[in-house]
Amino acid sequence: MGDTRRAVMGRPRGFDIDQALERAMRVFWARGYEGASLAELTGAMGITKTSMYAAFGNKEQLFRKALQRYGAGPAVYATRALEEPTARAVALAFLRGAVGATTPPDGPSGCLTVQGALAASDESLAVHDLLVDWRNDAGDRLEERFRRAVDEGDLPRDADPRRLARFVMTVGFGIAVQAANGLGPAELNEIVDTALHGWPA
Repeated sequence: MGDTRRAVMGRPRGFDIDQALERAMRVFWARGYEGASLAELTGAMGITKTSMYAAFGNKEQLFRKALQRYGAGPAVYATRALEEPTARAVALAFLRGAVGATTPPDGPSGCLTVQGALAASDESLAVHDLLVDWRNDAGDRLEERFRRAVDEGDLPRDADPRRLARFVMTVGFGIAVQAANGLGPAELNEIVDTALHGWPA
């Protein structure tokens, strides 16, 4: 009896958990949190609801895991941009990265963190707040990087790191919206060029 129970409990899952999470992330990316039904999610993941709950928890927990995957995958440009040697290069890498991430040739257009919370009922406020915090954290890290640039003399002393960070974030969000509207990489990169034309020297 005990041996049989251990064999059942120890039986490996009949699906690839990373692949299932990747597919769930793409559904959330395309449909938003509320727009993604459990039926659509499990259908894309190729698993039953029971398997989803066992492997990932409820829908909100699945979304949190999908957001982590998004941050480490398509949206990793936001972290890598901070490693650029100059503030202008940081802004350029961030915005070019936003263009690439929001116009993938084999994925949804737009940004999961923007589209994921376009509509939020009272039941989804936790996810809405999660995404607000996610976006604010990205802005805070940009501000910190630009403040360092001022201290190092890379930006003028009168440059406002917070204002520059908000500017870059706002352009980045605008890129995501325009990508969802159908603009392609070439048009979006023209927007990046225009936005950085007056970058403080």
